[in-house]
Amino acid sequence: MNLTSDQITDNAAHRILLVDDEEIVLVALRETLKREGYEVVTALNAVQALEILKSTQFSVIITDQQMPMMTGLEFLAQVKQMQPDTTRILITAVLSLTTVIDAINKGEIYRFIVKPWLREELLATVKNAVQRYELICRNAVLQATTLAMNEKLGRLNQSLSEQMAKVASQNQQLEELNVALAENLKRSVELSVQTMQTFYPSLGSRARRVFSVCKAMADNLNLPRDQRQVLEFSAWLHDIGLVGVPRQLIKRWQISPETLDDAEIALVQQHPILGQELVGFMHHLRSVGTVIRSHHERFDGKGYPDGLAGDEIPWLGRLLTVASAYAESRHDDAVTIEAIRINSGSLFDPEAVRVFARSLPTALVPRKEREVMLTELKPGMVVAKGIYTANGILLIPEGQILSEPYIDKLHNHNRVNPISQILMVYG
Repeated sequence: MNLTSDQITDNAAHRILLVDDEEIVLVALRETLKREGYEVVTALNAVQALEILKSTQFSVIITDQQMPMMTGLEFLAQVKQMQPDTTRILITAVLSLTTVIDAINKGEIYRFIVKPWLREELLATVKNAVQRYELICRNAVLQATTLAMNEKLGRLNQSLSEQMAKVASQNQQLEELNVALAENLKRSVELSVQTMQTFYPSLGSRARRVFSVCKAMADNLNLPRDQRQVLEFSAWLHDIGLVGVPRQLIKRWQISPETLDDAEIALVQQHPILGQELVGFMHHLRSVGTVIRSHHERFDGKGYPDGLAGDEIPWLGRLLTVASAYAESRHDDAVTIEAIRINSGSLFDPEAVRVFARSLPTALVPRKEREVMLTELKPGMVVAKGIYTANGILLIPEGQILSEPYIDKLHNHNRVNPISQILMVYG
């Protein structure tokens, strides 16, 4: 074991395990991550690493694919059994379809790091991996709290039948518990949205836009409370399945979908199914999962993942399909609305399109946001998320209109202290 300078301390906020049979790679990774404040443990092979895992919990595990005795994927498959919540990252020199399939089937890989990596991308990936681990831990606490509340609710219901004389007071207690459960459910949804935004910031922006359109449609239809909740939660979480798709693939799918090959298209088209599975962690959201699964179906039956057509598609799913097409379009409003009208009866349910047209004028739709690289910044762009240094110092506030001096300021700072956060602008 190589635990000398990296010996674990109880005060470490996050521990990272590095596994690679090339010591020079381990040293480079270790020093890079230690400078960022992480507690780092290294191992020269998977067998050594598995011994460490028996006694130590890690937030993130980063392993090379090609190693003696055991490949990275084989190692991560065992890690999944030992520490299922730990975020698993695979380093590989070749990103092949076989690697992708093996990663999904065996190790449930969170992210790939392709050799040679850029320091900024590596640190951003590790930061996101740590945040994912934190969110999973917090979500586990929320689920445990919800389970405890459900058990308490069950006991109260039994007490109601046994003590009819106390019906009034017990009904009051039941109402209070229902309020608490509803609040807990709301927090679970908010946490899931934060997970999406952490993984890919524009997903959070898109979710807010889709939600605002669906809320207006629910108001227009005067939907019952339960249907309104299902539609609104589906709007927030409809793209949560994309957390299982590599970020660069999502970006290409959004900007230039024609560049995707068959395997990449198949992977992207699995996201409604994965979304349904992810929201199924609470039985309250099962109806939401059904709507999420259907939001890429087409009225003419040519959609995915199930090829449903017409009334086979859930009504709320048909509403969500129109709302997401509008809110996620890269074109201006006039072009987008006309495209929806033209595709009524093929892509979209005509009745859902009519509801959309009636509802849109009352919808308070947030401005579109998009991710840009530092080199893509131009004068006139408006910052959608504040830009900070690695130490948390604000460089450019949210809402600031960029000018040449502001852009020069960012470039100058980046040359000295690289900006690792994802940059978001309106438009």
